[in-house]
Amino acid sequence: MRASSEKREGGETQQSSPWSWLRPWPWPGRRWKRASTATRYPHRPSRLTRTRGAALPIVLLISSMMLTTSAAWFEATLAATRNTANLRNTLYAFHAADAALTVCARNVLTGAVSAMTTSASEPVGWKLEASFTAGASTPVAQWPGAVLPPQCLIEGWRLAARPDARAYLLTARGFGRSRDSQAWLQLELVVDGEKVEQHWRRVVARPF
Repeated sequence: MRASSEKREGGETQQSSPWSWLRPWPWPGRRWKRASTATRYPHRPSRLTRTRGAALPIVLLISSMMLTTSAAWFEATLAATRNTANLRNTLYAFHAADAALTVCARNVLTGAVSAMTTSASEPVGWKLEASFTAGASTPVAQWPGAVLPPQCLIEGWRLAARPDARAYLLTARGFGRSRDSQAWLQLELVVDGEKVEQHWRRVVARPF
């Protein structure tokens, strides 16, 4: 058997024993690297692969939730925009009709205009499109934000209980940015000597 030599620290060489091969395995002072899972189990998926496989459904779920939330938010924004536009048109039409009604009432009280027709009962000419279009006037030539100027119809009304009083039914129609955006207002005006009575009311449903 051949004796082997070992080198110590400091450069000195020491003759090893011929029976050094009988040392217990593994050799003292030598570190052995443990084999990886992929080496020991080649057909078993690694931990990184399993993590990626579990994360994919979560990412897809979160993405779908974000898309659904974005779509709902977009629809809500569109609905709010439409409601705002409709409210703006309604306000334009309402203020136009109110202005026309105010001017009509002032003209009636000053005698600048008179009623087109007079009936013994409550007038209904404003409910018919032909009679309203033929007898309505435009006391305001133009209204900001309105597609058409507001209109006003003056109808006389004889009160059986008050024969000396003069009664009128004033009906005004205002427009918004389109012809479909309309507001209808009415004013019952009663003049009895020096006394003037005004009863304002709003027409909920368009007559035509």
